[in-house]
Amino acid sequence: MPILQTTPAAGGSAAGTNKVVAAFLDQFLPTVLANAVGAAVVFAVVFAAVYLAGKATITPVLGRVLEARGLDAHARRPIRKVTSVLIVFVGITVAFGFAGFGDFLQSLATIAAAATLAIGFALQDVIANFVAGMFIYTDRPFRIGDWIEWNGNSGIVEDISFRVTRVRTFDNELLTVPNSQLTSGVIKNPVAKDTLRLQFTFGIGYDDDVERATEIIVDEAERHPDILSDPEPSVRLTELADSYVGLRSRIWIDNPSRADFVKIRSEYVRNVKQRFDEAGIEIPFPQRDLSGQLELPPEHVQE
Repeated sequence: MPILQTTPAAGGSAAGTNKVVAAFLDQFLPTVLANAVGAAVVFAVVFAAVYLAGKATITPVLGRVLEARGLDAHARRPIRKVTSVLIVFVGITVAFGFAGFGDFLQSLATIAAAATLAIGFALQDVIANFVAGMFIYTDRPFRIGDWIEWNGNSGIVEDISFRVTRVRTFDNELLTVPNSQLTSGVIKNPVAKDTLRLQFTFGIGYDDDVERATEIIVDEAERHPDILSDPEPSVRLTELADSYVGLRSRIWIDNPSRADFVKIRSEYVRNVKQRFDEAGIEIPFPQRDLSGQLELPPEHVQE
């Protein structure tokens, strides 16, 4: 019985493979069905071979490359998923060629290109967020667990995906932020380095001793176990306000990603306040002097 020839696009090896499989199946099935089943068998076998070979070779190499770059487990996972999708795509392409579906593959590629163009226009925001997510994974401006600030918002990063980043605010609210918003502006990451400087301005009265207040502020910083001595604490007179003299304290803490810096600063400020009270140094509250004659509306004036 005659055997259906494969298309030239499939190549000599593909045609020969199909002929052998179809000739064997032709003994048990009609010719047309034997050719179809033969092509399907070749497709399945070639796809499985390419996929398994890709997983056995590319995946380990990729793992070593990602490990060499120092990417953590969360950053490796999506890159591995994308690589698996690419392996599947290559496997399907090669299998189509060996199965003799060259014309179909070309038509499919043309349709896919047109569909990709149309989808690209319709999903510009999604694509922008996807690309931004890739930049976040490669550039690593922040990681899960980091405290970040942007556009007046702040919180702890809980999850990073290719489309959005989820941030838990300090009020326990969950923000789902498109990745493009985090790559198109300035992001502040206070815990990105090993140390963090905290600042607080203490206001004292104009009649108080600036030198004594400065000594107390520095002494309490040196006493606190979680405040570093190198860099050493410092105090600068930075403001002469209407009702107080501003002394700005600068202190440093270690491991800001794990330290409770809000608690450290609160304890430090409280200790300085207690020392100020003992030394008779006042922290004045804002004052306003009102002068002039108060004029009442005519209906409130008593004759």
